[in-house]
Amino acid sequence: MFAIRQNLQAVHERISAAASAAGRPPESVRLLAVSKTFDAAAVRMAYEAGQIAFGENYLQEALEKQALLQDLPLEWHFIGPLQSNKTRPAAEHFAWVHTVDRLKIAERLSAQRPSDLPPLNICLQVNISGEASKSGIAPADLPALAAAVAGLPQLRLRGLMAIPAPAPEAAPEVRRAPFAQMRALFEQLRAEYGAQPAFAAFDTLSMGMSDDLEDAVAQGANLVRIGSAIFGKRHYPA
Repeated sequence: MFAIRQNLQAVHERISAAASAAGRPPESVRLLAVSKTFDAAAVRMAYEAGQIAFGENYLQEALEKQALLQDLPLEWHFIGPLQSNKTRPAAEHFAWVHTVDRLKIAERLSAQRPSDLPPLNICLQVNISGEASKSGIAPADLPALAAAVAGLPQLRLRGLMAIPAPAPEAAPEVRRAPFAQMRALFEQLRAEYGAQPAFAAFDTLSMGMSDDLEDAVAQGANLVRIGSAIFGKRHYPA
């Protein structure tokens, strides 16, 4: 518990320093704790240290944790690749899905979102670095997808998400270039569609992880997804 509390404090200090350096208030950047591969006890410890929003990549693992933690008022975000046959549990058990990159997925989430729940918050994942190994829509195809998703019932289009290719040894301007491109796409969509009611909640730029949150915040990220810097090194099953 003490380590998680200390780690959360250190991450908040990093976010605050990065935001201040960018001329932004620290509270303009929201922290999403990525709890994949860590058990329900670790999530509970983070909650007791003040963290509310948690991101999960694997549906079955997430559902098991949610069942064990249903006594807590947590906000669950799905941030992993989402296949068509897995949309129902995502629609039923999460407040956010960050990884929509096809209209078919969005349509299924909309149709399967229970009517007694608030609309599902959606981010569109952009493959900003053009990596073949990563999910995400190409930047050129983003405006058409955004317009289509914004019109679906039971969904609320909130913004964009990206996982730029890591470049830890690169110069700062090279590291920050994909984040700057994401900010430009975000602002382009707000300029083009922002007056439409369906885009009224379009306010989220989800980018930045444990190793690059400073670069992401410098370029406008207002939601950062942090895992190992909070929970420690992950141990994946063989």
